[in-house]
Amino acid sequence: MGKLIVLTGPSGVGKGTLLKLLLENHPEIYLSISATTRSPRPGEIHGQHYYFLTKSQFAEMIAAGEFLEWAEFAGNHYGTPRKAIEEQIAQDKIVLLEIEVQGARQVRQSFPEAWQIFILPPSVEELEKRIRGRGQDTEEAIEKRLQKAENELAVASEFDIQIVNDDLNHALYAIESAIFS
Repeated sequence: MGKLIVLTGPSGVGKGTLLKLLLENHPEIYLSISATTRSPRPGEIHGQHYYFLTKSQFAEMIAAGEFLEWAEFAGNHYGTPRKAIEEQIAQDKIVLLEIEVQGARQVRQSFPEAWQIFILPPSVEELEKRIRGRGQDTEEAIEKRLQKAENELAVASEFDIQIVNDDLNHALYAIESAIFS
């Protein structure tokens, strides 16, 4: 039987970088593609990075029960289409979801056997430095992300394993060990 792995943690903690390295090392892992109502960032491609939907399209999918999980963050909606996840697990694949904490909690209810990994920053100060270093957000958005991050860090112990991303190679090894052990 396949396995569902949830990778979560606050915005700016390095989930995307860790995910990229993990998929380079393990191309057999199926990465779930989320849907969102936010606008694409430079270089993002529909169907590869996200499914970019209108708010009305997203609402229709919610009403039809087509999401494994969904959440609203910073004025936009994000969700995991259910069908592809179920198909990959049925084909004995390791399926990886990179989602935020609220969504991870919903997945815990739908798939209690999912292995949930929480990525922590070395410190709140380092997290703020990383978020600001992206240069993608307004000051208001940065403040919202930092407030949300504090709330998320407070519940890290709910998850099966917590990994501090202070050294990229060490964090990657810890994720690989959690998935493949």
